[in-house]
This record gives sequence, C-alpha cells and structure tokens, in this order.
Amino acid sequence: MGKRDDLIEKYAADLREKCGMEPDMELLTKVTIGCGPSIYDADAATVAASQEHELETVKDNFLVKKLGLEDGPELMEAINAVVETYGRSERNKYRAVVYYMLVKHFGKDGAYA
Repeated sequence: MGKRDDLIEKYAADLREKCGMEPDMELLTKVTIGCGPSIYDADAATVAASQEHELETVKDNFLVKKLGLEDGPELMEAINAVVETYGRSERNKYRAVVYYMLVKHFGKDGAYA
C-alpha cells in the first residue's frame, strides 16, 4: 500500500470513530484523490474550522466551484454541521473527511462519478 492508501484508511477510521458513519470507500477514495497533493501537506491536509476565512475557502472552492452549488446561507450551515459532527474540539479535521461529509450532505456523489 502506498502513502495515499494509508491516508484513506486514516480518513475512514475518522469517519467511523469520530463521526459515527460507515464510509463509502469508493467515494472516499475519489474525494481524497480530488484533494490532490494537499493531502500530503500537514497544513493543507486539515481544515482550520476556527478560522472564518478557511471556512469561506471551503465554501467557495469546494461547494460552489467543485460541486456546483448555489452560494447561500445553507452552504455555511452545512459546513458548520459537518464541523460539529467531526467535533469542534477535534484538532485535526482532515480536509478529505470534511469534503466527503459535505458531498454526502448535499447528495453530490455524482460529482465524483
């Protein structure tokens, strides 16, 4: 197994243990690949949920540009719901896990078909 496979397993464990959901491994793999090289960079691999500009970046670059959603208050509500599910006190909120949960929340699995 390569480094990416190890990370995908780590993300799946977070989804199971911290978020209480059984991951769709095929979708999780596609979301992780979609994150590109950022998953290998310690800073870029996580979402700083306490920083408003970071959440705006997730909204603009992922939800609007990647998933094609209309900008509106429901996008930030969804991001905050995902952060709550992950656990606000959880230090490392992995970007791939946050993105995966947002894809599931909006039913946008097709974006990775």
